[in-house]
Amino acid sequence: MSLQAVIFDLDGVITDTAEYHYLAWQKLADEEGLPFGRAENEALRGVSRRESLLLMLKGREVAEEQLQEMMARKNRYYQEMLGQITAADLLPGVSSLLDELDAAGVAYAIASASRNARDVLERLGILSRLAVVADGNSVSRQKPAPDLFRFAAARLNAPPGRCLVVEDAAAGVEAALAAGMPVLAVGPAERFAAYSLPRRNNLAGAHLADLQAAVTPDPLWTVIEEGFEPGRLHHQETIFTIGNGYFCSRGTFEEGYPGESALTLAHGLYDDAPIFFTELANLPHWLDCRLVVDGQPFRLDQGELLHYRRRLDLQQGLLQREVRWRASNGAIVDLTFERFISYVDEHVGALRVVATAVNQPCQVAVWSGINGHVANDDLLHWRHVAQGSDGHQIWLHSHTRHSGLELLTAARLESSASGPITVQECPGQPTLSLVETLQPGQSLQLGKIITYQSSRDPDWSVISKQLSVSSYQLPITNYDSLKAAHIAAWQEVWEKADVIIEGDEEAQLAMRFSLFQLQIAAPQHDGRVSIGAKTLSGLGYRGHVFWDNEIFVLPFFTYTQPEIARNLLLYRYHTLPGARRKAAANGFSGAQYAWESADTGDEVTPSHVPDFRGQNLVRIWTGDIEIHITADVAYAMMQYWQVTGDDAFLRDYGAEIILDGACFWGERAELEEGEDGRRYALRDVIGPDEYHDHVDNNVFTNRMAQWHLQTALQVLEWLSENAPEKGLALVQQLELSPARLAHWQDVIDHLIIHHNPDTGLMTQFDGFFELKPVDWAAYANRAHSMQQLLGIEGANESQVLKQGDVIMLLCLLRDQYDRQTWQANWDTYVPITDHSYGSSLGPSFHAWAAGEMKRPDEAYEHFMRAARADLQDVRGNAGDGIHAASAGGLWQAAVFGFAGLRLQGESFSLKPCLPAHWRRLAFKFYLRGMQQVVDLKQEGGEARNS
Repeated sequence: MSLQAVIFDLDGVITDTAEYHYLAWQKLADEEGLPFGRAENEALRGVSRRESLLLMLKGREVAEEQLQEMMARKNRYYQEMLGQITAADLLPGVSSLLDELDAAGVAYAIASASRNARDVLERLGILSRLAVVADGNSVSRQKPAPDLFRFAAARLNAPPGRCLVVEDAAAGVEAALAAGMPVLAVGPAERFAAYSLPRRNNLAGAHLADLQAAVTPDPLWTVIEEGFEPGRLHHQETIFTIGNGYFCSRGTFEEGYPGESALTLAHGLYDDAPIFFTELANLPHWLDCRLVVDGQPFRLDQGELLHYRRRLDLQQGLLQREVRWRASNGAIVDLTFERFISYVDEHVGALRVVATAVNQPCQVAVWSGINGHVANDDLLHWRHVAQGSDGHQIWLHSHTRHSGLELLTAARLESSASGPITVQECPGQPTLSLVETLQPGQSLQLGKIITYQSSRDPDWSVISKQLSVSSYQLPITNYDSLKAAHIAAWQEVWEKADVIIEGDEEAQLAMRFSLFQLQIAAPQHDGRVSIGAKTLSGLGYRGHVFWDNEIFVLPFFTYTQPEIARNLLLYRYHTLPGARRKAAANGFSGAQYAWESADTGDEVTPSHVPDFRGQNLVRIWTGDIEIHITADVAYAMMQYWQVTGDDAFLRDYGAEIILDGACFWGERAELEEGEDGRRYALRDVIGPDEYHDHVDNNVFTNRMAQWHLQTALQVLEWLSENAPEKGLALVQQLELSPARLAHWQDVIDHLIIHHNPDTGLMTQFDGFFELKPVDWAAYANRAHSMQQLLGIEGANESQVLKQGDVIMLLCLLRDQYDRQTWQANWDTYVPITDHSYGSSLGPSFHAWAAGEMKRPDEAYEHFMRAARADLQDVRGNAGDGIHAASAGGLWQAAVFGFAGLRLQGESFSLKPCLPAHWRRLAFKFYLRGMQQVVDLKQEGGEARNS
């Protein structure tokens, strides 16, 4: 982003008048008997005269008349000292930097809370060079309020986001950030320890290039949308989703836009839906904030858009948007929006809006509230039973129409407006409103804090009592303190979860974006919910949970934040009754996990859905016959135990799931008599490659079922040695008789596994190589999936894969297959896989596999397919929500593929295979409770762990 203007603070940046302020305050303090020294003076930096005096008084009551006299006395002392200032008092580097700005045509201004700023600038000899001087007389609210900097930007006729603030005080930094402006901090590092900012000790040696770098967001941490493109509306809504693991909100505009998909989803709040059985219900809209400028509603499809920029700060979990907009009457306003969903208090979200009049006086009216008139597409889920208000606070009490869940949505609004905030009790949409007339350069600031509480929450009984008497009080929370705690919490997250890639900005940003999206969807405190295939970012798959979670998403949390992984696995324990009901309905004992699961674990896969043209219904068989998910759940349980050593989890939860799943496999396997004697088959299934249904003996399904049965016997042995009472109880509860266990071993020994021991080649399922080959050259320039081009039946009859069953199997059980097996199957299946438009799940595992085979160039090609799935919308469906599996698979591709991480009991090894242009790959993970650090640096084509 180009730098348009620079706004300098005066004291401590341009000249050291800060020392004169200190001496003047010290003289006053001595006269009044107030304790005051250098430490106390630090808190006064950038603060107005009145606020400084109040800080010095430390709560001592002083009459207003005496306050005024003391401020006047301090100012008199200060002005007496100013008489000593000359041009020689410009700090080092200032004069040459101003010369460089003049030569480049970059405007600059002074923004100082001092009412003596002009006198100082005159004495320094630079007043005439300045485009604008904003001082203590310019605005009523001083730093840390954003008004002074917004005033300067308006007078400079520059959008706030393209103005760099150069500040030496924490209060000034707060003001600039609230104003939506980038900051270059000047001063000691400890003064700005709470901020992630570019910093210099002083301006000596500073050049325009340094200022330009400071105004440019960090490309390794920031997702940026430069300019508004309506055609990408839904894609961008997905990309700019924010959340905290309790609820997430899509990146729709506060003021709304025609055709938008405004959506806030919370874990566990399901309601009945046709076709899909159940779906997460869109929550009452908390972002609702409508602005009217001189009678014209502000919206991007109205008026004239002069400047637009939106950015997601992944490091701090902040979404910001800046707009310069002209109403039909010519009034120009600068608008800055900032929002976050607290990572400290999972019930809370916050929104801040700053509006500044630029070229003429204008009246700004604001309506902001809770819009309960929301739907999932056209399906209404909420019945509003009560609402209320108290001062600046409103609340709405709602019930889901079918599932009977209760929800409280509450909001409070604070503003800098001179007039009152009023309440409008519209049914289902309580709203707070205000009106303010702004002079050019003057600003209006709004802060909105909201909370969602549901009947699923442990403390709902307390809230319910308040609602029973039509009362609710939102806990008092300050926007700035909430934001500071939120940012600090994200720093702790990244300390555990970050993956550093040096030498590839696109890959680095994509990795952090993927991990951010996983993080905001992961329940921090709830073991009854899990992450859906589209996280909480869209209505794709209606919030249902798939195998995506166990195989693709969970490893990231298991290795970096095992406490969250435990929650996600507990979801499968709490939904075990649903898995048992599914098995029983299909005529089996044990537990058969649903292909699509929601709150109870019962199967919620739709039997029919419209085709991609919306013309015909397509039969969906996955809920009936894609059965490998039961083994996938067991795999995730064992992986968690092996990584964490959490014996209590395996004993109390994991063992029961693994053993009951084995009961299902033992009965699902069909005994047959073949040419080679007795054998067991798994017929009429769908493997991960969903281009082929109703197949027999899918090698992924059969091998994972075999692994599951083997693991179940090992778990039972472990229980007998380590938790015999629990083991005996499970043997009795699940009826694990000696005959049943012997049957499991028989299935293990005789289950059909299509793996040729001589060549290493696996056959994906019975008769796969008898299907029709595909002339891939004829489809070289395609823009659709092979299933769309060949048709459902055509793909089913062809040697074309949606994703690689065999490749995925090799990855999951990677230490059980030799190099020949890897090579034979790579050469066979990779060329016939629909990498570009098939499943988004496939590329990350192909990247992992290529890393295992020391093929870094191919690994990188597949890695970037996964990396671009959402950020670049390469499949054209990101508008439906984040591809959670692709995001989680990206972490595995980096850690298991490129770094080659393998566990060996309580130790680990690395077999790195980095892309040639990657200089460094670093990450952290936990092994048996101890954090491990991997830092691979590539030199001379070889990567070593430092």
